[in-house]
Amino acid sequence: VDGDTIAVRLGDRRERVRYIGLDTPETVKPNAPVECYGPAASALNARLVRAGTQVTLRFDRELRDRYGRLLAYVYRARDALFVNAALVRDGAARVLPIPPNLAHAGTFARLQAEARAAGRGLWGAC
Repeated sequence: VDGDTIAVRLGDRRERVRYIGLDTPETVKPNAPVECYGPAASALNARLVRAGTQVTLRFDRELRDRYGRLLAYVYRARDALFVNAALVRDGAARVLPIPPNLAHAGTFARLQAEARAAGRGLWGAC
């Protein structure tokens, strides 16, 4: 969908899944401009989780956001890549801890600090 949201098929239904703990620059928000590094973040997400990729969803304490999207930590099934962490590590996302879903907040903060110090992704481009 964009840099921090994917569409998944769960059985016979389709769900939007919002990655927990991060936020990427906007690309598709109505009435909002495309933000710096937004297209690159969306492209990275699309490469990490290509259409048809099987994923494992892990949940925290709150299951849905106010828009009805599932909130999840997303892992690629074939190699267990932690997609949320990869986006932060590569500088495509900023950490956005929202209680009560804080299971990986410390890890994400560390990965963001490393990406920022190295000037990766949005930290070097914006």
